[in-house]
Amino acid sequence: MEKNSQKKMENQIDDEGALGLGSALTNCINLSNLTLNLGNNQIGVIGAIGASGLGSALANCINLSNLTLCLDRNQIGDKGASGLGSALANCINLSNLTLELRGNQIGAMGASDLGSALANCINLSNLELYLLNNQIGDEGASGLGSALANCINLSNLTLYLNGNQIGDKGASGLGSALANCINLSNLTLCLGGNQIGAMGASDLGSALAKCINLSNLTLDLNRNQIGDKGASGLGSVLANCINLSNLTLNFGGNQIGAMGASDLGSALANCINLSNLTLWLGQKQFICFGL
Repeated sequence: MEKNSQKKMENQIDDEGALGLGSALTNCINLSNLTLNLGNNQIGVIGAIGASGLGSALANCINLSNLTLCLDRNQIGDKGASGLGSALANCINLSNLTLELRGNQIGAMGASDLGSALANCINLSNLELYLLNNQIGDEGASGLGSALANCINLSNLTLYLNGNQIGDKGASGLGSALANCINLSNLTLCLGGNQIGAMGASDLGSALAKCINLSNLTLDLNRNQIGDKGASGLGSVLANCINLSNLTLNFGGNQIGAMGASDLGSALANCINLSNLTLWLGQKQFICFGL
């Protein structure tokens, strides 16, 4: 009975429905803030036209400055992600954007194209991008980072790339690209459940240390394979983040032993301006410091 009731509550919005909704919203000429949740529908079943068309319609909302768009667990794919990004690039007044695209069969091309398009949103200062459980891989992670580095006014970035088959090469490429985000002050980077090892973790840390204005950093590398060497190397380079005041590190499920934990702690002690530190080093354990 309960299961049947739940099914009745679900929607079945497809490409045509998404297009119609977007077209109608273009008539809201004074719209400046919009939250639109279309997760768990059937957008992209026919093709990518639903996501692309919805984006194109929203681009006509000329006063839109704050947008949250959830298309989680549809089937928009690379083509839909690329089209959505290209359309949103025309939202010239957009300053705050949250895109939730979990579980959408997006690969390297879609992620890179999405990033390149969003770089054209010249007034964008706050971006949250949720691409969990897609298939962007090393190439997509590097390409996305390189594109976002062109968002010249970006100061706050939240990037969730959990479960995307990203290895050392992707982590290194992503970090190197983000190091060029010269105005970035707040960064949340979640890369849990990938295949990042010691080299990728160290390279990522070295790159982030070059973000000279970074004051708040959350770095989630849980369920990778960084080990003692990765924890030590990452800690050593993060100690060079001279303006870092708030740091959260999640290294659970990474086969880190006593040496790695000790080296990490010793290195972070050199972060002279650090006032708040949270370390997750186990499945259900965390250490929180007010320094």
